[in-house]
Amino acid sequence: MEIIAKVLIGIVAVEHIYILWMEMFAWETKGKETFKEAMEPEMFKPTKGMAANQGLYNGFLVAGLIWSLFIQDPEWSKNVAIFFLGCVAVAGIFGALTASKKIFFVQACPALIALAFVIFGM
Repeated sequence: MEIIAKVLIGIVAVEHIYILWMEMFAWETKGKETFKEAMEPEMFKPTKGMAANQGLYNGFLVAGLIWSLFIQDPEWSKNVAIFFLGCVAVAGIFGALTASKKIFFVQACPALIALAFVIFGM
């Protein structure tokens, strides 16, 4: 179970590396394609800076998730993973409520599944 938990943490981290890239570097291309139903096309250029800021926050989540994988103390590793996965889940739920319902399934669900494995398997 611990290995599955760590693999799931890694998957969530990789997903957020992709989100970081999209929001910071590809907002007007891939971001526009991804959020076409949530925003009018003409809004992507003026919101580029805001999206980059969101991408940076996703980078902090990635850093925390990866950090949790390298902590030697099992209890400390588990607590750090729980905190950062909880942050991802809350962000995904909030995004689903405010931007696109799809965010719940893409962002919150993987984090919640990983969180369950961390809580019950580590």
